[in-house]
Amino acid sequence: MKAVISATGLWTPKNSINNEELVESFNAYVDKWNTENTSDITAGIKDALTYSDPAFIEKASGIKSRFVISKEPILDPNIMAPHIPARPDDEPSILAEIASNAAQQALESVGRKPEDVDAVIVACSNLQRGYPAIAVEVQSILGTNGFAFDMNVACSSATFGIEAARGLIMGGQARSILVVNPEICTAHLNFKDRDAHFIFGDVATAVLLEHEDVAPKEHWEVIGAKLVTQFSNNIRNNFGFLNHCAPEDDGLKGERGKKGLTDKLFVQNGRSVFKEVVPLVANLITEQCAANDLDPHALKRMWLHQANLNMNVLIAKKVLGKDVSLEQAPVVLDEYANTSSAGSIIAFHKHSSDFKNGDTGLICSFGAGYSAGAIFVRRVG
Repeated sequence: MKAVISATGLWTPKNSINNEELVESFNAYVDKWNTENTSDITAGIKDALTYSDPAFIEKASGIKSRFVISKEPILDPNIMAPHIPARPDDEPSILAEIASNAAQQALESVGRKPEDVDAVIVACSNLQRGYPAIAVEVQSILGTNGFAFDMNVACSSATFGIEAARGLIMGGQARSILVVNPEICTAHLNFKDRDAHFIFGDVATAVLLEHEDVAPKEHWEVIGAKLVTQFSNNIRNNFGFLNHCAPEDDGLKGERGKKGLTDKLFVQNGRSVFKEVVPLVANLITEQCAANDLDPHALKRMWLHQANLNMNVLIAKKVLGKDVSLEQAPVVLDEYANTSSAGSIIAFHKHSSDFKNGDTGLICSFGAGYSAGAIFVRRVG
């Protein structure tokens, strides 16, 4: 009962923000804030904010631009957040809409109709509501059969979703499953934070998994997979239905209490993340190569999570023992920024057409949790 990857889809917003635009907006906000708080800064009560810089952003992350659903409000120094209007309950939600767009593209690429699909899994970092499940809404929009559910493992949601779908197919629950990753990451980013304002972008991806008996002649065989998690607070987002209305004075003490609502947005300890996640992921890949009788050097390509160029370079070097070319570990974060779980799927979608029958590669995710997922694939046909 083999489950294979038949197709992928990618939906990209029409608007993009480059580093220069983002920095101009941020620095205007810094000037405004410092002016409004001059007396407190002079008295030593508050620290003056410092400018951001395009060169700093690119050196720290490798990011040059990012696609966004809402551009103008992000660049407005008086707002610095996306504005995505609420929709009536009888209209498709924005998350379901972009998920359906990516899913439709995946289906059309292999001549599938929605009614050929038995299940939908929406796997992403941030769901816009608790229930009904976004996946069930996508099922309704597309007109697929069977069942649907949501899942969240932060930046590893896509790989965990792929493995969940593979298990459902192998267990006989379905023969064709769409795993969709709608990531509106700008909605949980604090654009007033110099250390993080550049990190995220918006996008949606889709992966169609099918039983090999119904899959197209050309597909991707999943030859091995491994999922791991390890609890850490070093990447955290406290926003949720229990606290989204929390007042500034929510009982928290110290620096976190002073942050108030901004503490509900994305926060991370970047140095610790780098130090702890790189060896975790490198060891995972190395161990699973051995478990599946694969020579890491025989991997034609590694489609790694697109969060930080320096992390990817070091992970690839630890696995292969040498510097790795962009052809072996392609980068899309320079154009898309960090798109959470969708990042490795974008890389796979855009940089896999040259694979021939028998070529092997690795789709790998890692992020908050900590979580990491490794999916080894071989081209067939």
